[in-house]
Amino acid sequence: MEKENKVLAIITARGGSKRIPKKNIKDFLGKPIIAYSIEAALSSGVFDEVMVSTDSEEIAEIAKKYGARVPFMRSEKAASDTATTADVLLEVLEEYRKRGQEFEFFSCIYPTAPFIRAERLREAFGKLKESTAAEVLPVVAFSYPPQRGYILKDGFLEMKWKENFSVRSQDLETLYHDCGQFYFYRTEAYQERKGIMVDGVIPFVMDELEVQDIDNETDWKLAELKYQLLYREMQEM
Repeated sequence: MEKENKVLAIITARGGSKRIPKKNIKDFLGKPIIAYSIEAALSSGVFDEVMVSTDSEEIAEIAKKYGARVPFMRSEKAASDTATTADVLLEVLEEYRKRGQEFEFFSCIYPTAPFIRAERLREAFGKLKESTAAEVLPVVAFSYPPQRGYILKDGFLEMKWKENFSVRSQDLETLYHDCGQFYFYRTEAYQERKGIMVDGVIPFVMDELEVQDIDNETDWKLAELKYQLLYREMQEM
């Protein structure tokens, strides 16, 4: 089959969540948090298909309500505690292939990332298409230089890198970390490497205000406050 220039969005939403019960569909300022990812993907105009990979019928119904497709359910193996994101993505791509659909590009979008904006998805995809890279990775700079971090040793604090004790923060190299929102890939490269993407990756640098990890209830509350601040600022622009 001749490969078509198609783009797939895969929103990964497993049913189980220990730290925050029903995290992927928990109410976030008036609607299920997964709805933000679905709506951003749909309104971006980037994707030929926006699908949710889940093992939960409840999540599947909510996903479809907000416009995503759930053409098949996640396998038991890919829904286990030991399954990686790569396991899930490779399974989805293979299931589509079996159905006669292949995509030149795809994006993995997390279901608990309400700060995702349609314009950011468009910009990131544009960077991938204009390059020869295998992946575009959204990153944000660490708010404090990790080079000046401490470790605990025998009950005392100890600088991990003592040589940085007298170095000014502004003189240390800027380090970045994964935003944990979305990723764009060239499908062929991802499948060839079995999801191990350690080179051929270009950055998509984001502002700290648009990024928030949500791993526990405190993170959730901070995210809601931050979202309200961001939304207000966007309305005032």
